[in-house]
This record gives sequence, structure tokens and C-alpha cells, in this order.
Amino acid sequence: MDMKVIAAAKFKEQCLGILDSLGPDGIVITKRGRPVAKLIPIRRDRASLIGSLRAKVRVRGRILSTGLRWEAHDQP
Repeated sequence: MDMKVIAAAKFKEQCLGILDSLGPDGIVITKRGRPVAKLIPIRRDRASLIGSLRAKVRVRGRILSTGLRWEAHDQP
């Protein structure tokens, strides 16, 4: 699949419409025929990672402990 390319002037005229129809591959914006920017959509699937390991990870011991035992003493 070829990347969609659009001239900067045309992008400026149609910006809101382009944002509404932006595909997953995004578009390349050119100025005088040379690529100057690439517009890509923000991925929205990161929120699904929260809690995704709930049934797959088991915590052993105290999670806030280093596992080492130590005592602090006051110096005279």
C-alpha cells in the first residue's frame, strides 16, 4: 500500500476533513514536492494494557519489601 501524499497548501485548506478521515498509515505532507512531515494517528489501544496481566502475574511475598531484614541503631 502506498503512503498518501498531500501538498502543504492543500493540507492547510482541508486540514479538518483530513483529520477526520486519517487512515492508520497516515499521510506525508510535502512542500514544493519534498516531504516535510508525516501525520499519523495516535494509537488508542494502550489503555487496554491496564489490567491485562491481572490473571497472569502472581506476586509472592511483600511487594514493598527488598527481601532483606535490617535494623537501624541510634549512634551515641
